[in-house]
Amino acid sequence: MSISPILIGISGGTGSGKTSIAKSLLEEYGEGEVVVVEQDAYYRNISNLPLEERHKQNFDHPDAIDIELFNQQLISLIKGQSIKMPIYDFSTHSRNDETRNVDTHHVIVVEGILALHYLSLRELMDIKIFVDTPDDIRFIRRLSRDVEERGRTVNSVIEQYLKTVRPMHQQFVEPSKYFADIIIPEGGQNKVAIDLLRTKINAILS
Repeated sequence: MSISPILIGISGGTGSGKTSIAKSLLEEYGEGEVVVVEQDAYYRNISNLPLEERHKQNFDHPDAIDIELFNQQLISLIKGQSIKMPIYDFSTHSRNDETRNVDTHHVIVVEGILALHYLSLRELMDIKIFVDTPDDIRFIRRLSRDVEERGRTVNSVIEQYLKTVRPMHQQFVEPSKYFADIIIPEGGQNKVAIDLLRTKINAILS
């Protein structure tokens, strides 16, 4: 008898440790069992705007996400269908012409700061997780990531954090914590919480 895929939503502020939990699940079950679908791949395509205007956009607001495509592709994965996931270029704030072919897996992990904000996504999830990490730690992690991996300057990261990231976290991300089934402090560093999550997943898959 085939096992229906289970969908796990992992949310939390920027730099909270969401990706660490997703990686822990990948290591535990293997890439043959787990696929991670990142919210960051589903930013709306604004390549029609001049580059200077793109840099000014609020990427932490729910409207920045192409929720229709995001929702549609998750439903396809749950139904056992493959998808063509968008590839987003953070250096140019635009969607690439190429896509990534993604097959369905037994465990589908949806990871992103707004993963629990959208009702349409929450209704698809079997397990909803919020990663709760202190603001100062999250900011340091974001600063390091954006400078090292996304070609940003320190000043631009700080300006964006104060102008949009922090206000949007308070308005949209933090309130979504109350939709979570499990709240995990410190992300992937919380080994006890990861073990409990494994137990829950195994119970659903068995």
